[in-house]
Amino acid sequence: MAFHIVLVEPEIPANTGNISRTCAATGSWLHLVRPLGFSTDDKVLKRAGLDYWDKLHLAYHDSFDEVRQQYPDARFFCATTKAKQTYTDFEYRDGDFFVFGKETKGLDPDILAAHPNTCIRLPMGPDIRSLNLSNSVAVVLYEGLRQTGFPGLH
Repeated sequence: MAFHIVLVEPEIPANTGNISRTCAATGSWLHLVRPLGFSTDDKVLKRAGLDYWDKLHLAYHDSFDEVRQQYPDARFFCATTKAKQTYTDFEYRDGDFFVFGKETKGLDPDILAAHPNTCIRLPMGPDIRSLNLSNSVAVVLYEGLRQTGFPGLH
């Protein structure tokens, strides 16, 4: 098993490239939900992922509903600044999905409404709108890995 990172309509290639590298380094799956705000041939995307693309478990989806249909028994934790609970309030297990929205708008309200008990946020100062997407993914993913004993990593 492994953790799954879902990026719903990501817009910035460098963020997705950095997240790709993090997923490759941790054995996590990366799910990209279209439409993407860039071409997968983008040089910035490829440079940020360095030479780890062949080590990445990558899947493309046409909608978030498609992801849910392919993994009907999965637990989906949706990152949003609107959540009441922080990412450390949950006990994660292998196979969990961490879902992140586009950089400019976050996740669609319908996605959040479908997962009201598993919305998570990262604490931050009151005058800050959001954190960088790739940093947020890394923080949440590594908390899940920490909780599960960093399986397969050294």
